[in-house]
Amino acid sequence: PDSQFPSMKFNVSNPATGAQKCLEIDDERKLREFYDKRMNQEVVGDVLGDEFKGYIFKISGGNDKQGFPMKQGVMTTKRVRLLLRKGSSCYRQRRKGERKRKSVRGCIVSGDIQVLNLVIVKKGEGDLPGLTDTNVPRRLGPKRATRIRKLFALDKGDNLEQYRVKREIAREGKKPTIKAPKIQRLVTPERLQRKRALKANKRDRGQEDKLQKAAYVKLKALRVKQAKERRAEQASKRRSQNSATKSS
Repeated sequence: PDSQFPSMKFNVSNPATGAQKCLEIDDERKLREFYDKRMNQEVVGDVLGDEFKGYIFKISGGNDKQGFPMKQGVMTTKRVRLLLRKGSSCYRQRRKGERKRKSVRGCIVSGDIQVLNLVIVKKGEGDLPGLTDTNVPRRLGPKRATRIRKLFALDKGDNLEQYRVKREIAREGKKPTIKAPKIQRLVTPERLQRKRALKANKRDRGQEDKLQKAAYVKLKALRVKQAKERRAEQASKRRSQNSATKSS
């Protein structure tokens, strides 16, 4: 778009329904309300129009006109080149120990941003077509044991195997298969027994180390004592030989 007519796309997502929608706004007065805002800041939806009245959005990220992503913690509106490593946002490690210098956009919204990602934090008065009136089912369920218990309101004694969210995979010309996630961080009697065995093994190794250290200290003291006695014996022999030569 021409610089005289600024335009920005908003990718709006609703975590409650899982729906997403892209809006394109070219009104400078509406866009000005987002300028100088940072990532994770909340914006009142009334500035976008009457249909967004009562809504509150949170800025979760964005991309500039060349496609470079916004990075949290970079307090500038410009583009910078940072040395990124494993665990950094806006970077995926290809080789072990690899670091790479990449261009990223600062976390402050400016006119250079082409696409801005918004998340609905609070629902307003009316419904937004395609966002709040539709429900997109989740493809995958939770894997972690605590999250499965939280989703189905279970107790610690309940069996989680039957509460796994399964999905059927249909392939052309083949029998459909059912896949289910492996439950992570599940505390079982076998896991507790393994933990007790590791703890006992560690305790036994510590006691064995103490015994070996005590035996080493005792042996070292004995060797030092024997060496001292040998030196004293050799010194007495030399003295007796010297006295014998003098007397002769």
